[in-house]
Amino acid sequence: MSHPAIRYAKTIDGLHIAYQVVGEGPVDLVYAPGWFSNLEAVWDVPDLADFLGELASAFRLILLDRRGFGLSDWPITSGSLSLELGMDDIRAVMDAAGSERAVLFWLRRRRRSLHPVRRVLPGARLGSRSVRGVGQVLRVV
Repeated sequence: MSHPAIRYAKTIDGLHIAYQVVGEGPVDLVYAPGWFSNLEAVWDVPDLADFLGELASAFRLILLDRRGFGLSDWPITSGSLSLELGMDDIRAVMDAAGSERAVLFWLRRRRRSLHPVRRVLPGARLGSRSVRGVGQVLRVV
């Protein structure tokens, strides 16, 4: 897979968050990495590139570099690394990508979890759609 274009969203506190949009699936999936990310390098890691490619085949995949990592701006104070501002960053990326609703795939400390962001298609299910790399069927609830 070739490297998708890198775009930038402006946050409420003026930082720029790097993001990419890949795929044209019926549901947006925001992939929020754990403690480290770099959109320039992610596509050069074969297993990760394959995993993200499979996600992009089933979803409109929105990837981002968290503030302070990869191509995103570094905040001026450590208080700017709060969870609340991180969620505001995700909303800024969603706005810039034209996403009204999405599923948030958040990797954090050896755990995978799916969290709803904004209005996530109430009652809709993607139970018939399986992404092999995830190891489970993703559901929007």
